[in-house]
This record gives sequence, structure tokens and C-alpha cells, in this order.
Amino acid sequence: MRVGLYGGTFDPIHNGHVHVIEQLIGRNIVDRLLVVPAGQPRLREHEPKATGAERRQMCQLAVNSLAPEIKSKVEVNPIEVLREGPSYTIDTVEAVAQTYPDDSIVVVVGTDAYTNIDHWHRADELKKMVEFVVIDRPNFPGTPNLDVAAIAVSATQIREHHSDEVPAAVAAYIKEHNLYASK
Repeated sequence: MRVGLYGGTFDPIHNGHVHVIEQLIGRNIVDRLLVVPAGQPRLREHEPKATGAERRQMCQLAVNSLAPEIKSKVEVNPIEVLREGPSYTIDTVEAVAQTYPDDSIVVVVGTDAYTNIDHWHRADELKKMVEFVVIDRPNFPGTPNLDVAAIAVSATQIREHHSDEVPAAVAAYIKEHNLYASK
């Protein structure tokens, strides 16, 4: 079985992320997909605006909105938001490999993240342990290795302009919890 790890800040999860999830499962690129909200992302300029618990909940709401045949193969894994201290992909991969010892681990990243792969913690070891599926990110350099027509939406746009490019349940959660409100 091919187990995909789709990590990200997901601040918030949006329709671009949902599209990638649907493509990964719908096209049988992975058999099972773990959506992993980052705990303390190390290579980001700013801390997430929403808490780890809030981002985890928004991911769960987005997954719950998927079609049943997709949803049954996707789960939100809180390993990084529950971990103390910085989150490193290799630590997550090692933990997931213990749960899926006979399966292949596939790490799903955008072209933006993949261009920095050599700066990741224990990058050389990680590259030997997993396969990378690189997804196109509009307006970011890099060459994807998977043809998924990316949707041009970003979490930054959503936080700043209250875009409607999120699943309805996520939009309701954002409104109810007054996330990303103008200061």
C-alpha cells in the first residue's frame, strides 16, 4: 500500500488543498492519505495565525466534506500539532512507518517546499526513506512530478481577504471562531 503524507500549515485548509486530496485519492496515486497539520513549522517566516487545535479542526471539517469514496481513504493525523517543540518531517515519517511497516511512504509537497528540501532536517535520510510527489503551486518556481492542475488560491489570500475558497464548513468555523479577523 502507498501511504501519503500531506503536511502543511493549513492556516486555513482551502479548496486548493482539497483539490490535491481529491486528485491523490481519485487517481490512485496513494491508497491512504494522512493530512498532517504542522505543529511548529520551521521553515516559515511567520507563526500560524490559528492554533494547532484550530487548524486540526478545520482540516477535519474539510475532510468530512469530501465525497464518501474519497473520505474513507483520508484521515487527519494530529501527530505534529500534539508534538512538543519543532516539527520535522523525518520524525513524522519515522512514526508513520511504525504504524505502516510494510507500506511505502509518499510525502506530498508543493514546488515551493520542494525547492528547499535540502534545508530540511536530516534531508538525506528522508530522501532515502520516502518517495516525493511534488505538486505544482501557482506563482512558485519548481517543476512538479505530478500533473495536478493546481488551483490558484493561497491561505494568505484567505486570511487577508476572507476569500470564499474554503469548504463551507471551514468558512463557518472561521466565522464562528472569529479567525483571521482584521486587527
